[in-house]
Amino acid sequence: MKLSVHDVIDRPIVTEKSAIARESKNVTTFRVDPKATKHDIRRAVEQLFNVKVESVRTMQQQGKKKRVGKFIGRKPAWKKAIVELAEGQSIEFFEGV
Repeated sequence: MKLSVHDVIDRPIVTEKSAIARESKNVTTFRVDPKATKHDIRRAVEQLFNVKVESVRTMQQQGKKKRVGKFIGRKPAWKKAIVELAEGQSIEFFEGV
């Protein structure tokens, strides 16, 4: 199954840790489709944001257990991608904020 460019990237992960990494190391963190490969992620970021990608690191995040009353459920597992951009490249998420 071939994923389209828009199906690969779900959303950017905006946390304090990712903001520090974006400023100091020029990396951006995304939540991606669990079936996406590193090559799919690289192609999607380069086409959607018109930037040059140096490297892609991925990791599987396990879903957390959640309890409602006496019932214990589980949130779904998801995949995180850390994308390092080339020197001088950047992706702006919050222009004018």
